Amino acid sequence: MGSGGVGGYFGAKLQRAGERVTLVARGAHLEALKRSGLAIRSAIEGDTVVRTAVVERLEGVDRADAVLFCVKSFDTDDAAARLWSILGPDTAVLSLQNGVDNEDRIDATLGAGRAMGGVAQVFATIESPGVIRHQAAGRIIFGELDGRVSERGERLRDAFAHAEIPVELSKTIRRALWEKYLLICAVGGTTAVTRETLGVIRDTPATWRLFRTIVEEVAALARAAGVDLANDAVEQIMKFAETIPPGNRASLAQDLLQGRRLELEALHGHAARLGERLGVPTPTIFAVYGALAPHAAGRRG
Repeated sequence: MGSGGVGGYFGAKLQRAGERVTLVARGAHLEALKRSGLAIRSAIEGDTVVRTAVVERLEGVDRADAVLFCVKSFDTDDAAARLWSILGPDTAVLSLQNGVDNEDRIDATLGAGRAMGGVAQVFATIESPGVIRHQAAGRIIFGELDGRVSERGERLRDAFAHAEIPVELSKTIRRALWEKYLLICAVGGTTAVTRETLGVIRDTPATWRLFRTIVEEVAALARAAGVDLANDAVEQIMKFAETIPPGNRASLAQDLLQGRRLELEALHGHAARLGERLGVPTPTIFAVYGALAPHAAGRRG
């Protein structure tokens, strides 16, 4: 559900492994997928083209064993409501999105226990309609929100592993979601505000300090919200951020540069509001939120 960088990249790998995949897309991307298939241009794995079923609407599509839910966070509610016709009794809706509240919103729409939490560690974007550019990584961490290891989780883990997708079935997915939130708020915030790549961020002392301060503020929020972060979570995120290839920008920055709607509310907006509710100061996060707010709707908005 959503065939951009994340959904397109992982959908293509599952299709190549022999799984029956249906991609949901729209607009020029949909037409290109129907016409020429899905092209993956990977800096790691080379170039491939796969052909899958591709639709705009789900009416008439068979029931799904699992849904990879990869839409932008601002489309979560509407996209979840469109899934009813393909859900079986045990169909997992695995959120591979930015933010920490998408799973709760999916369950609010489809019923408690339907959503699984997931972290997609991948740098992939739509380069042009029908073409995904994969720059780095490609790992999935996922699990049931209540921490149990379910049969549906094991089946999905095995499907990912068969498709040569590095995968971890986690009993602490809430923690993993917040660890990604620490990273994406910092990468997204700094690359969007500066309009620069992560390499420039790291090479500019003041901006690298800004990056760390965002990580520290989100970590304080997580602990105030009862998330069991590791004591050295901030240092782990900073160490990982040093390994990301220098030419990368977060999807928030890519969307800003291309005039598209931003996932600002799910990232810095959510963090700023949560800080107000919990009494945790988030001045740096709010500054990023305020600086990007005029661009949140995109040029067309």
